[in-house]
Amino acid sequence: MSDFDPFETKMRAAGMGDAPVAVFKRNYEALLRDETGLIPEESIAPAGDLPKADELPAGDGADLLGQTVIVKLNGGLGTGMGLLGPKSLLAVRKGVNFLDLMVRQTLSLREQSGTKVRLLLMNSFSTSEDTLAHLQRYVQQGFADAGEVEMMQNMVPKIDAQTLKPVEWSADPEQEWCPPGHGDLYPALVGSGWLDRLLAEGVRYAFVSNSDNLGAILDPALLAFFAQSSAPFMMEVTRRTAADRKGGHLAIRKSDGRLLLREVAQCPDADLDAFQDIDKHQYFNTNSLWLNLEKLKVQLTADSGALPLPMIKNNKTVDPRDPKSPAVFQLEIAMGSAIECFEGALAVEVPRSRFAPVKTSADLLALRSDAYEVLPDGQVRLRAERNGVPPDISLSGEYKLVDSLDALGVPSLIQCRSLKVSGLVNFEEGVVLEGDVAFENHQSERKAIPAGVYNNGNY
Repeated sequence: MSDFDPFETKMRAAGMGDAPVAVFKRNYEALLRDETGLIPEESIAPAGDLPKADELPAGDGADLLGQTVIVKLNGGLGTGMGLLGPKSLLAVRKGVNFLDLMVRQTLSLREQSGTKVRLLLMNSFSTSEDTLAHLQRYVQQGFADAGEVEMMQNMVPKIDAQTLKPVEWSADPEQEWCPPGHGDLYPALVGSGWLDRLLAEGVRYAFVSNSDNLGAILDPALLAFFAQSSAPFMMEVTRRTAADRKGGHLAIRKSDGRLLLREVAQCPDADLDAFQDIDKHQYFNTNSLWLNLEKLKVQLTADSGALPLPMIKNNKTVDPRDPKSPAVFQLEIAMGSAIECFEGALAVEVPRSRFAPVKTSADLLALRSDAYEVLPDGQVRLRAERNGVPPDISLSGEYKLVDSLDALGVPSLIQCRSLKVSGLVNFEEGVVLEGDVAFENHQSERKAIPAGVYNNGNY
């Protein structure tokens, strides 16, 4: 009996198929080998001279839309923002949430092309029920059938950090499992049968992005560029700023010239200064990818059904709400790291406007303000007056949870460079913020900010 057998038995009993079992086995064996996955600075070169999305030849990819599926990673709960359900059900405007906008975008592309552009949601066991319930309002448009819109994310066992066996937690057996990261896209496509089904339906390309990144829309010009390139894989990257110094970056592996991603956990301590040099390593992954599905299948076959993605080890407790519960390892893989698996993979520099994730209540406040506009076709974008730069918003701890924004109110931010809020305040209707402004209230009673223009100052 091998060390992995108890894990395979557990996964098979839960209905996991060959693909996710093979990937987890690869990662578990890497854990046993104590692989570090470190990528020294001397082994890579900076990525440069990338094609720019806004300088690409005007290509019309409308005729390719019918051969393309939009895949949205929709497995996350908005627990960090105080939500109990899928993050994609978070309201962007009154009566309109992220999921509604995805549907609008897909319907617009169908109208553009006269073909059935597919929307495929990679749901988790935590998001499936609520997501499908919301989609019942789109029965007439064909989005209500799980068999047409859903691909289930797999789940993998948490590993007892002491014994390296499957952890057992009778108090809440569901806590014995964890998601395997968005790199699960590849085994999920295979194991669900969706990869073969899409290819059989004539779908050749996939545009993949996070459901909370409202800047990530299927751009026909990028689709045309990708199709004409004949590349197997293309990653959208954008310029790193000072705020992105600790985030992963794109690089070129000297040994074979392939593109790769290096995360801070893969950087030797001695190379941290170089890692954080945003002038040297200029690009980060937006987690928006383009896949040639035919070439993906060929590569998966060559890799025995499991792309050799770097394993990410997360140290957790089995019950994340109980720091005294047993320590576990959660093994994950990242979707973007697959760039190093494909010879001829590309990266394209896109404007920051295509990277607009909503991770905090501050992000959501900006999105709900007039700094952004929501178009009839479901696109969300910064208004032209912003010149591609979103307002820089800092909110104190009272606003960590989404519900707190209702009492805060939504001021006009179209001319605001930065906003800092400390303490309980309420922006009444008609508040206009310009330049760099800050509001403080050290009292327990909420401070009302009356209608008017507030320009460059502390209030």
